[in-house]
Amino acid sequence: MDLYFSPFACSMASRIALYEADAQARFIEVDLRTKRTLGGEDFLAVNPLGQVPAIRTDDGDVLTQNPAVLQYIAERYPAAGLAPQGGMERLRLQQWLCFTGTELHKAIFSPFFDPSIPDEAKSRAFEKGNLRLGYLNSHLTGREFLLDTFSVADAYLFTVLNWFMVTPVDLKKWPAIHDYYTRLKERPSVARAFAEEQALYAAAQARRNV
Repeated sequence: MDLYFSPFACSMASRIALYEADAQARFIEVDLRTKRTLGGEDFLAVNPLGQVPAIRTDDGDVLTQNPAVLQYIAERYPAAGLAPQGGMERLRLQQWLCFTGTELHKAIFSPFFDPSIPDEAKSRAFEKGNLRLGYLNSHLTGREFLLDTFSVADAYLFTVLNWFMVTPVDLKKWPAIHDYYTRLKERPSVARAFAEEQALYAAAQARRNV
């Protein structure tokens, strides 16, 4: 299995899930500016949208879009318990994957990574984020995870919340979210993924500054 990723992008959630499952994969870093891998491969030939993550399975199939990739990992390694098998709990997993992807990733954080978006639009996105983060904070109050146990939805949520470091979002304003983020950061699979991607991100920044 090949996982195409970029350091500290949403693809870190897949790295966390793989480590949680104690699974083996070949990690292929993508420069999202040039749309090429560090080995020189044209990433657009893998995913025409140029977005990570993308997974190439052992059968040669390519799967994109973070929620789909995460659920593939969960189904590939069922013993890790990264996703409910069915019923309402599986729907709840999809609910939180969708919430993280649309209400947090795209609605709040993504505008701050796009230099073409005016500051006024970024401010509106940030202000609207209060409702979304308030909803999340209420859900996490008294809970350890989004569901009853750690799931790929938590891997995705932690990855997105991690972007507070480069945006105006202050997690301390939301105590349950801040405690959740701090707690998950100490989880072995998360801590390992974070440390590795932090080093890779620093290396990528150094290359850009040469």
